[in-house]
Amino acid sequence: MIQPIAALGAATVTVSGCVWYLPALADLRAGADRPDSRRTAAAACLSGWSTTGIIALLLFAAEAWWMPVAVALAGAAVTVGLRTRATVQRRREARQAARDWAELRTGRRPTGTDRTRHVVAVLLACGLLTAAIAAAVELATAGAEDTDRVSAAAVPAGIVSLFIALAVLCTRMARRRTGADRAR
Repeated sequence: MIQPIAALGAATVTVSGCVWYLPALADLRAGADRPDSRRTAAAACLSGWSTTGIIALLLFAAEAWWMPVAVALAGAAVTVGLRTRATVQRRREARQAARDWAELRTGRRPTGTDRTRHVVAVLLACGLLTAAIAAAVELATAGAEDTDRVSAAAVPAGIVSLFIALAVLCTRMARRRTGADRAR
């Protein structure tokens, strides 16, 4: 009389375990949308709960105790093996994710970005300095009666415009190089 009561208890536990084995079944059905470790853990969960269900059936049907015990040992071995494999896979995935994040954090910056900023600053500073010197020389060489102030303003403006054009050209060349590096 003890086997039917144990079978009823095993069946009740198996039915109440649906909160674990139904999500595990969903993980397995999701396929490649889930990581390998999660699918393996789901397979371990399903093997454990199906073992409990098979034990419940064997307790109802079999007269001898050795059949349910053998199924329990075999099911436990499969479940532990799958769960161990899932743990190993999860650790491997965690190490790979850590390597990927470390590579992203220490990734190379686009070539020429920092250097280009300094080159543009130097070009603009040189342009302004040259324009100031040209304006000072123009005003110093002009006589007191010379009222050609337009040329005194036009020459420095032309020099600054030339240096701004060089800075823009330098920036565009750096962007093209960076875009070609990204394409590789």
